Amino acid sequence: MSAPTDTQAPQQPQPKRKFTFPSALTVLVIVTIAVWVLAFLIPSGQYDRDDSGAPIQGTYHRVDSGRSFVDRLNDLFLSPVNGLYGIQDTKTSLVAPDNTGDLYGSAGVFLFVLAIGSFITVVFATGALDRGIGRLAHRLRDRGALLIAGVMVVFSVLGTVEGFAEETLGFYGLIVPLMLALGYDRMTAVGTIILGAGIGVLCSTVNPFATGVASAAADISLGDGIVLRFIMWIVLTAVTVTYVIRYAKRVQKDPERSLSGFLPGDRDQEEAEAHAVEVPELTGLHKAVLTVTALVFAFMIFSVVPWSSALSGKADATPYGFELGWSFPELAALFLVAAVLVGLVAHLGEQRLSSTIIQGAADFISPALVILLARGVTVIMNNSKITDTVLHSIEGIVRGTSSGSFAIIVFVVNLPLAFLIPSTSGHATLAMPVLAPLADFAGVSRAVVVTAWMNLWVPTTAVTIGGVALAKVGYDKYLRFIWPLLAVLFVLICGFVAAGAAWT
Repeated sequence: MSAPTDTQAPQQPQPKRKFTFPSALTVLVIVTIAVWVLAFLIPSGQYDRDDSGAPIQGTYHRVDSGRSFVDRLNDLFLSPVNGLYGIQDTKTSLVAPDNTGDLYGSAGVFLFVLAIGSFITVVFATGALDRGIGRLAHRLRDRGALLIAGVMVVFSVLGTVEGFAEETLGFYGLIVPLMLALGYDRMTAVGTIILGAGIGVLCSTVNPFATGVASAAADISLGDGIVLRFIMWIVLTAVTVTYVIRYAKRVQKDPERSLSGFLPGDRDQEEAEAHAVEVPELTGLHKAVLTVTALVFAFMIFSVVPWSSALSGKADATPYGFELGWSFPELAALFLVAAVLVGLVAHLGEQRLSSTIIQGAADFISPALVILLARGVTVIMNNSKITDTVLHSIEGIVRGTSSGSFAIIVFVVNLPLAFLIPSTSGHATLAMPVLAPLADFAGVSRAVVVTAWMNLWVPTTAVTIGGVALAKVGYDKYLRFIWPLLAVLFVLICGFVAAGAAWT
């Protein structure tokens, strides 16, 4: 046997694989299996229902689910299908694809998400929205505070009406150099982008992926509670913009106070570099596309708001003649038609428009699948008759609390769910069937429950992790930057939901 020679290269140690938090789809598959297993352990029970189908407080009682192991296994196997188009039998309340009764699945919301995905993708394909934001940043390049405020407000508006979040990842290449050239740091750019869009999504007024899905799951109109959400959006956006500007001015005055620090070359960028970034002017076609887009969202808001209730303050007010009372089927059709309209205005051509609409639906299949998977979990709970048991256990916690305390408790309960399921649509679909009836017990509008959540900080979303990576800022440094704001927002949101609960 020959001795090993010195020329043999030593084996390199294999790099350790970093843990990556699973996607929302994977989390929901795990949740589905976990709930299916727990259904064997949680006692079956139910409430008596009123004429509208809402549970009557104090009427919970144990019942036999009547489900054999084979039946339960079939529920698990068919849970995604039931989550899409399961039908609830009017007599037994069981959900299955071939039943006769009312639609329990989320087919309407599923199609709506695909439709708005097509619309948003067509709008981005025209280049109008990207160029519009780019022009805004370029025009305000000499006025740092106004630039931060302007970009954040635009992102916040887009976030509150259409869930603008992942789309912000494309703007780091423009915003980061601008902020550095104006004497700010990379954290300022992160705060401007993530918090600008994030605060809009947090205060979603008509965001279909958050408020829309939550309203559908809670069985209320998208317009219910819109006044509270609008006021909250204005106040929280103002607070967040002020917070970022205050930090930016502090760094500009004393760069040593930067939380992100500076990479080689960051401090060498002259303000002239910001002037050198030329963004093409908006053409008449771009202006037309932006006008059509704004009108579509304005019409969506008009179509879903219960104007008689909003203006009179009475939930049972007789609808005005001009109210449309639209829901997800009509809105899905609206955005499909609007996608075609934008394509015609932008002269995309039949081939490109068709492929863009299909691509848009494909790009949004992930949140759509999250919705049906989450709904499939509620089907398993419904067929096993454990939904009311879970509701009854939480009822014991909130029983006797004031309406304001109840709203705050619901908000706190939603915080860990936001970490586990960062998808707002999946979170809403999973949580609302249990949380919304609690509002009935507390004498609070279900719209308050729809309002109560926050996920600006969670590391399980690509918007946050991808954003800090693109800006080359550590996530730990981002947490140091954001935690004082989170504390302020927590207090403000608790105040809003408590006031909203008392008001309704």
